[in-house]
Amino acid sequence: MVSLSDIRAFFRGSISINEPLAGYTSMRIGGPVDYFMEPADKDDLVSIVRYFRQNKFDFIMVGRGSNMLVSDDGFRGAAINLEEKFSDVRLEDGDVVAEAGAGLSKLVDFCIQHGKAGLEWAAGIPGTVGGAIVMNAGAHGGETADQLVEVEVLRGSEIVTVPKSSISFGYRRSGLESDIVLSGRFRLPEGDREEINQRRRTFIQQRNASQPVNMPNSGSIFKNPSGNYAARLIDAANLKGKRVGGAQISEKHANFIVNTGNATASDVLTLIDLARRTVYQNAGILLELEIRLVGFPNDVREKVA
Repeated sequence: MVSLSDIRAFFRGSISINEPLAGYTSMRIGGPVDYFMEPADKDDLVSIVRYFRQNKFDFIMVGRGSNMLVSDDGFRGAAINLEEKFSDVRLEDGDVVAEAGAGLSKLVDFCIQHGKAGLEWAAGIPGTVGGAIVMNAGAHGGETADQLVEVEVLRGSEIVTVPKSSISFGYRRSGLESDIVLSGRFRLPEGDREEINQRRRTFIQQRNASQPVNMPNSGSIFKNPSGNYAARLIDAANLKGKRVGGAQISEKHANFIVNTGNATASDVLTLIDLARRTVYQNAGILLELEIRLVGFPNDVREKVA
């Protein structure tokens, strides 16, 4: 365990002790983390990551927590958040460059303001650019990797720029999981602002109509199997609306688990396990998690991975 005094000796950003992660996840679930940290700048981030790795101290990157489930016991280590100081979106040589902590809605709005098309599908997704790049987030037939040119990452203790051709993008994966994404460069075609904005409005309306956006959730729980949809399989297993404690498989979209007010991570895990087992019994398909499990013992993660 590294001490707070050791960290404060060189870390210039803000630090909170035993901060409940429930406040930083879209599911509103999660116990405390030892240190919740917001680096002051890139040098600060490089210093703390290098220090943690040298001392074999666990840490995670946390954006808006829209694709994760944190244990009720929390996470022993540090959570590093980049939203405060790494949220710039700008035009650079005709490309849109977005830092990792920028919200996807901010990125989409910026693109509309500057007549840049192609990222409207991300409208309404409650995540950050960094998280979207790492998991190659997508919707409505679009994916983050589609218009990416390059990604700036912290790899080891060095900041490097990686061209898209060197990144192993796939369905909800990037191969950048061991790196820390700092920014992404997007090359987007010019478009009519009103037409782009109309597509944005349409996608938001579709999202609001089909997903439980008014209840805490972590987005899609499972990846869609090849040639099928997780929601369709869970619905066919008659699990829509199934409750365990304060968690419920959404009645609106079966691939979402919602927090009805007092759900625990244990409640959510029980529903995840039930959905996987039942779908496998009914259809012979083993659903794969799309969300990330944080702070759980290995045996628990292996059970539902």
